Amino acid sequence: MLLDRRRLVAGGLALAGTALLPLSRAGAQEFPFALSQAEWRARLSPEAYSVLREEQTEWAFSSPLNNEHRPGRFHCAGCDAALFEAATKFDSGTGWPSFYTFIAGALGERQDTSQGMIRTEVHCANCGGHQGHVFPDGPPPTGLRYCINGLALRFAPQA
Repeated sequence: MLLDRRRLVAGGLALAGTALLPLSRAGAQEFPFALSQAEWRARLSPEAYSVLREEQTEWAFSSPLNNEHRPGRFHCAGCDAALFEAATKFDSGTGWPSFYTFIAGALGERQDTSQGMIRTEVHCANCGGHQGHVFPDGPPPTGLRYCINGLALRFAPQA
């Protein structure tokens, strides 16, 4: 079958268009807490939706949670599942809330090959909401740095 110019251009445009679609692992995997995309949009601010559901990253040093040091827990901003104890938070100097560990069972991981590098993405195990990434340059006792978007979190101070 020969390709004419019209089919070649149409095929190229279709292929280019798919590259612009957000890659959301949340739709590919089932989680205990699930909403439709319309329900997520109604529940979240546009900025939080972009981070939690479209895997975007907030600007460094933009989150007020960088300066949160009270006892308590950090919860998923999407479904309110508890993810991190405040006692595990540390100042990494990177501009995002950082933790050296998480509450057991609260996070899931997957390989992220976007942006020309291989990283480990972390997401809420309850709703699949993108939280950030984990890196092997954190403090003891784990040596890990969970670099988390503040927009993906809600802080609950200890009562």
